[in-house]
Amino acid sequence: MTMTMILSHRRRHSHGTASYLLLLALWSLLTSSSNALSAAAPTTSSGLVDTYSVPNLSSKVAIVTGASRGIGKGIALELGRAGMTVYVASRSSRAAGFLSSERDLGEENADCTVERTADEINAMSGSGKGIPIPLDITNDDEVASLVERVKSECGRLDCVVASAFTAPPNLNDASFRDDFWKQGAPMWDAVHSVGLRGAYTTCCESVPLMIDTAKAAKGSRPVIALISSFGGKSYTFNVAYGVSKAGVDRLASDMAIQLAKHNIDTISLYPGIVRTEGNLEMEKRGEWEAASGGMDLNTGESPAFTGRALATLLDQPKLTEERSGKVAVVAELAKELGFTDADGRMPPSIRSLKFILPGFVFPQIEKESGAALPEWLTENVPDYLLPWSVFSSGPPPSSD
Repeated sequence: MTMTMILSHRRRHSHGTASYLLLLALWSLLTSSSNALSAAAPTTSSGLVDTYSVPNLSSKVAIVTGASRGIGKGIALELGRAGMTVYVASRSSRAAGFLSSERDLGEENADCTVERTADEINAMSGSGKGIPIPLDITNDDEVASLVERVKSECGRLDCVVASAFTAPPNLNDASFRDDFWKQGAPMWDAVHSVGLRGAYTTCCESVPLMIDTAKAAKGSRPVIALISSFGGKSYTFNVAYGVSKAGVDRLASDMAIQLAKHNIDTISLYPGIVRTEGNLEMEKRGEWEAASGGMDLNTGESPAFTGRALATLLDQPKLTEERSGKVAVVAELAKELGFTDADGRMPPSIRSLKFILPGFVFPQIEKESGAALPEWLTENVPDYLLPWSVFSSGPPPSSD
């Protein structure tokens, strides 16, 4: 109850002193229970060590959709680094002469294509192989053709990653957070046709080959990884987005029931705030704060962080079996399994006090009081996870 009051305080009240006292009460409660606290993650860029150990997945094959940029590209690169043959699928392609245009990625990212992602995999040392596949995820025939090609060329399919996502071009700025009746059908159609229906049809086409793979390779457990977000649990950005992500989570959980007898696992991955090409470009243009609701992109995750999480999971079939059908937060997996982001940081989960207090609560208290909070408080925030029941009880506070 105390945490819910603090998180909702920004939206309902303006009593800075009361908020400060509530925060101190919470702090006292948490620090008095050593079992409830997790070790604090590194917070500076100096002296950090990259603890990630690249697993050996050299015999495995993956399809990654939405892999020309962003999280999909980060995953494709990390699976390739681990030695997998990766079919890099996306609409944006040099061969097709098409570049996705819903977001301005800037001149330096003019070649965000499947060919570029495949080239980067093939330039790595090791056995990883990138195969570029121009693909419209909303075209069922193209999806079916891709899986048939994988079957013909490799005879197996160990992992499918559904990362394709889009939004209407005219709703990619602050309007992404607008009221649903103002966004209308275009937002719904975009996020559901690509992000949800596209994931479903990709799974429909891929599962028969994954069943064959599980039968032929003793001990193998193919994995379907759906890229979701905290929007599946709590209000985030807009109505259509949240419904889509909740649908992705339900797709993972329900597929797991039917796929268990075939030794195929599913997982819904929750990245945090990710420093994608599009988000970084929005920040350069001064648009990120309004579009995100004031989230700090500088402390965000790299696209590779999600890739590292998935590669680590693929190397632990007992773990994927245990977690099949469930949600897994990338930052929480990193802490549990002991890997870092590429810069050596271990970003906190969005439902961690280490993310919520510095990102939302502290700035508001300082704004209301007109004074900086003491460093003993701001520099020692515990990496304590809010229970999903609390985190899901309402939207995060606005920073404006």
